[in-house]
Amino acid sequence: MASLVLPSPTSSSTSTAPSSTSSSSSSIFCGRRSLAAKPLSAANAPYAVKCEITQPLNGRPCVPIINDQVLPKFLQSKRLQKAVDRNETRLKIFSGTANPALSQEIAWYMGLNLGKVNIKRFADGEIYVQLQESVRGCDVFLVQATCPPANENLMELLVMIDACRRASAKNITAVIPYFGYARADRKTQGRESIAAKLVANLITEAGADRVLACDLHSGQSMGYFDIPVDHVYCQPVILDYLASKEVSSNDLVVVSPDVGGVARARAFAKKLSDAPLAIVDKRRHGHNVAEVMNLIGDVKGKVAVMVDDMIDTAGTIAKGAALLHDEGAREVYACCTHAVFSPPAVERLSSGLFQEVIVTNTIPAIEKNYFPQLTVLSVANLLGETIWRVHDDCSVSSIFQ
Repeated sequence: MASLVLPSPTSSSTSTAPSSTSSSSSSIFCGRRSLAAKPLSAANAPYAVKCEITQPLNGRPCVPIINDQVLPKFLQSKRLQKAVDRNETRLKIFSGTANPALSQEIAWYMGLNLGKVNIKRFADGEIYVQLQESVRGCDVFLVQATCPPANENLMELLVMIDACRRASAKNITAVIPYFGYARADRKTQGRESIAAKLVANLITEAGADRVLACDLHSGQSMGYFDIPVDHVYCQPVILDYLASKEVSSNDLVVVSPDVGGVARARAFAKKLSDAPLAIVDKRRHGHNVAEVMNLIGDVKGKVAVMVDDMIDTAGTIAKGAALLHDEGAREVYACCTHAVFSPPAVERLSSGLFQEVIVTNTIPAIEKNYFPQLTVLSVANLLGETIWRVHDDCSVSSIFQ
């Protein structure tokens, strides 16, 4: 049987990152901060910006911990101003196999080691989970996105929750950066299932006491859970990156790729210098199939920023971008939290319609989905700060005010 033991970093991996006075002029925005990066080479291509790190995770680029004083006020954590006693803390973080790189970044931000867990796949595909340290009486956070393969990762999360419950954990929080099945949140025609509610029931019955999720597809999904849900908005991470662009606020227009995303786009535009709003009207003929009809608003000569919660096959956002160019938009940027990137998303996004495609690492980017216009931002600081506040019974909503 194949097995995977997720490593925990050594004490040196929680040390302060290299100074920002690097000789390189390149920079990568991780959360709400800029980190010095290595010069690019033909080997790693324009999209693969490597950060200076103390210890990589399975060869993947990782984000180092930097001095707390360089973080904005809304992400400054008093916990980083003093050493964390890892032997006494009752907070434990465990990572599933869906996105171990993000879990490691969260642990580094918080100054903690990832908990040791042994996750195996038997020959018939069954999942085995064994915690390799005591969690009795602890506040446990399980970081596991239900990204593709969604069913595998969801089942792994359920088994991890059950293992923690049977090990007498005091509180179990499922940290779900990407909540799969969120689009199946209502019945649009007869004899359909509402899978989002079903998955919420499974997580609750498995033994979770709380859910922490990023940018749910629709707000009503929180009501499907019979346990508290902390909804983390990743807009501040993208907004800070866009603020680094030398674009006049008078030239910006925020575009919603469909009518359903108007509220999200309006909130985004308000925080982006109260930019004007445009809406792409579309008619969907089937799942993952969309046809653009017309544009509501003016984009002529402007820099259009398309905002959505996720990009799956990129059919909607690509057709919307083509329409924006036809209507005279100077440049088009695509921004989303969850980069699902099901085929043929990469071909559509790299076809020249977009100046840049900005996503976060709630879903791990795989090598075949890289393309030159792609920029991946880290939400590790945001999730790490939220976890601290949940653990300390502090306000989470104040992070976004």
